[in-house]
Amino acid sequence: MKLTHRQIDFFRAVMGTGHVTRAAELLHTSQPTVSRELARLEQVLGFALFERIKGRLKPTVRALALMEEVEQSYVGLERIAATAVALQAYAQGRLQLVCLPALSHALLPDAVRRFVQRQPEAAVSLTPIESPQLEAALAEQRFDLGLSERHEAPAACGLQTLLVADEVCVLPSGHPLALRAQLRPADFEGEPFISFAPTDPYRQQVDALFAAAGVQRGLRLETPSAVSVCALVRQGLGLGIVNPLTALELAGSGEEGGLVVRPLSFSIPFHVALIRPSWRAAHPLREDFEAALVEAAQSLKARLAQTEQA
Repeated sequence: MKLTHRQIDFFRAVMGTGHVTRAAELLHTSQPTVSRELARLEQVLGFALFERIKGRLKPTVRALALMEEVEQSYVGLERIAATAVALQAYAQGRLQLVCLPALSHALLPDAVRRFVQRQPEAAVSLTPIESPQLEAALAEQRFDLGLSERHEAPAACGLQTLLVADEVCVLPSGHPLALRAQLRPADFEGEPFISFAPTDPYRQQVDALFAAAGVQRGLRLETPSAVSVCALVRQGLGLGIVNPLTALELAGSGEEGGLVVRPLSFSIPFHVALIRPSWRAAHPLREDFEAALVEAAQSLKARLAQTEQA
């Protein structure tokens, strides 16, 4: 006699209900059938699964251990079933997105919100990866869409510029320079400045610009991301120059949050590009998400224009 799926189904039902009669109701069968299948299962296994106490079944230690293994199997089946339902209902598979970590905090959340309004049943997976691993993953066709700061498309990909905007200065609330509508290189003379890592291309552009202007800043703090620059600025530890998307997102609606955003008199362009893997089959929801990205980018441009006019 061999172990069957039917026997495992009956065992799981009894474990879940604690009673043969309720298990029979759950499985739309009779109580004698459940009892018979349990007896066969115990015969196959060679040990008892339940103790009969006053009409109820108390699982043995072995039964509990077996149930753990059974549940793991059913969880796998349930995940497959849920995926099948999603595919049948509409989602047609999860839309796989990859982006720089900075863009997962700014731009993409608004784009996802707009997309969900269009497609409330759609499934989306967002993966933040730093360059150059991000571009390598897109070249390998592992994602449906990507967002990068690069100006050239990775291999086997197409690139479309989504947004170009100048870097901005972030200051602690209450800083004297926050009273100015625009900051010049000379305004940073002697100011504590929070930099990116020395290998960061934006750090290199900023350093070269201030060196050409003959401006000396206090360069004691370094950090790898725009989010952490803003966090340190909010603590009053210095000034920073970051991409405008992160700056606007973290500054909030006003200046009470401890972070002020000001435009610069010089230009350091921040470039966001939409990357489409050429060999990967086009996801049926990709166009809707691209439309949401364009709308989110336009909204950010409008907010940036308001900041420059303030």
